[in-house]
Parts: sequence; structure tokens; C-alpha cells
Amino acid sequence: MAADSVPIPGLNNSGFSNQTVRHIAHVSVAGNRLRVRLSNAYGRGPLKIGAAHVALQSSAASIVSGSDRALTFNGNRSITIPAGALVLSDPVDLEVPAFADLAVSVYFPGTTGPITWHQLGMQTAYVSTPGDFTTAVEMPVASTATSRFVLADVEVAAAKRIGAVVALGDSITDGYGSTADADHRWPDYLSLRLNARNAKNGMAVLNQGISGNRLLHDEFGPNSSARYDRDVLAQVGVTHVIVLEGINDIGLSGALQLPAEEVSADEIIGGLQQLIERAHERKLVILGGTLTPFEGTAFPGYYTPAGELKRQAVNAWIRTKAKFDAVIDFDQAVRDPSHPTRLLPAYDSGDHLHLNDTGYKAMADSIDLKLLQGA
Repeated sequence: MAADSVPIPGLNNSGFSNQTVRHIAHVSVAGNRLRVRLSNAYGRGPLKIGAAHVALQSSAASIVSGSDRALTFNGNRSITIPAGALVLSDPVDLEVPAFADLAVSVYFPGTTGPITWHQLGMQTAYVSTPGDFTTAVEMPVASTATSRFVLADVEVAAAKRIGAVVALGDSITDGYGSTADADHRWPDYLSLRLNARNAKNGMAVLNQGISGNRLLHDEFGPNSSARYDRDVLAQVGVTHVIVLEGINDIGLSGALQLPAEEVSADEIIGGLQQLIERAHERKLVILGGTLTPFEGTAFPGYYTPAGELKRQAVNAWIRTKAKFDAVIDFDQAVRDPSHPTRLLPAYDSGDHLHLNDTGYKAMADSIDLKLLQGA
């Protein structure tokens, strides 16, 4: 759950005042202890957390009675997070089944102003009427959002030692175009394959996709080269990385009319090569995903024939010259065989760039599980 925020007009949040936000977090593996990480990475000042709780979700904003656990930080129920910082809760005991939906409730006692968020959550978050409702089985809901606020991740201590694979990417990894609240992003489908039927050698799947993300420039959150340490190398238990980045480097400079940020295929290749080097330095296995088709995309200025040539050049390098430990050919998995510069219509969300649920499942199904240790 990559946390990200930059002050882009119309793409910022107003924050909260004496309110509780109940997030729903879908986990991949079972365990009996967990910790929660909260982020003020892009806060404009210290952020007061009045209380935080975790429980099993029942439905919508309600939780399973008896499953609620108070989160503490250094033994305290409240904490102030410095600007730019993260905090990690103390461990709490809770039996968490594989693929469980957890409710993480955070109370903001003051007026926060805009706070760190992940704009495209593809999961409903519930915002309360005034007050601390972190312990409420049925929380009074004033509004909802499909974003995450300050919640950076949930770490479940698995009953056995397993690895974790980080999916690093943009909106295609973030799940844009999939069904909200259904957990139908391609990393979700990969998790189902890895951990189905209580697999003997399961694997945690960490989704670090940010919509609009680029490899080389900021815009919608920090570029993936800049956030690589935070979102990949620093993650607990990570053994593998799947990288799917570069299509926004090709398309967004035109769509946003930022000619100074136009990049070449060689520059994208250089950025990907650095991700490979940094992963190998940490003894991580890194898998490279080919860039998926985008001809006909509904965003003006995003697709150009010159951009398509860049995509083809980057994909050729990934397939034949890159030093990835293995290649996942997402392009081949979802393109239209009769028009390979376009998505297969059955997989297209409708904007000719993002996938629908069926398309995201096809992406996950194209991954050879033997490439992931313990699969």
C-alpha cells in the first residue's frame, strides 16, 4: 500500500477533524500476530493520532465482535508522527486467516489539513461523524472514499517462514479499471494463485503500485526510482520484486503537456537497469514485466506512434538484453493478436490503457509460479 501525496490541484485531500477513518486492508497470508505502519511522509507538520485499532471486517464499516485490538506505539495508545516520518505499531495478537479483510481504524482528534494518502485505493474507506469510533462494532458513517489515508501497510507474522514478493508499478498494478472492493488487481490474483488451498509454500504479495507513477519523474507521488528503497528494499521479508514501470514515462509528458519531461527509450532502460542493480545488491530476485499496449487510449496526447516505438524498444530490451532474473511477458498475455499494439477487447476496461478484472487475472495467470521461490 504505497503512501503517496503531492500538491496537485484537484488531486489533494482536505484531511479530517475529530473524525475516525476505517480502512479495509486485504491480506495475503495467514498469521497470528500483526503490526500496522502509519505514514506522515508528505505531511506539512506533525500529525496527531488519537487512537488506532485493528479488527476483522464483518461487512462495510462494521467489524467482527470480539476481534477488535487496540494498537499501541511504544506502549501508548496515541502518538504524534513527525512530518516526513512513519511509525510502526507494537505487535498485537490476532488470528488472521489467509485473504482476510482487516479493518484498520484511525482517529484524528485535531484538524489535520491535507494528509498523506494513496488516492486510488480501489477499496472503500469509511469516514465517521465527529468522534473517536475506533472501538465501535458499527461505526457511524458520514462519508466514504476510495482512498487510503496514512495507512502504509499491515504486516502479518506468518505461522511459518515465507518470502514476500513486491509488485512495483503504476495504475496497472494499482488496479485502475478493476472492480472496487473486489480485490481484483493483478497482484491480488497472483496472491490467490500463490496461497490457494493453504499452499505449503505460500508467499506474501505486497502491492506497491501508484497510479500515474513514473520511473524517472515525479507527478502523482514520487517516481519509482526515488521510492524504491522505501517501497521495495525496506519491506519486511521481501525476497522477490516484479517491476512493471515505464508506460507513464512514455505517455504522461504528452498528456500533461510537459515536453521537458519527455524521455527516450534508452533513458527508461537506464532507469530499469538501476532497479536491477539495486535489487541484486540486496540479493533479491527481480522479474521484469513487459509494457502492455496502449494504442487508442482515451487520454488526449498520451498515445503517439513515436511513443509506441519507445514501448517496443523497451520491451525488446526486457525480453532479450536486460539482466532481470526472469521476464514476465505481460504484453503478450493481454494484447490483441490481430492488433498487437492494442489490448485484447475482452481485457480492456474501456480506456484502452487499463485492464478490467478479466485482464488483470490474465496478467497474473501469465506468471510462472516457479519463478517465485517456494511456489
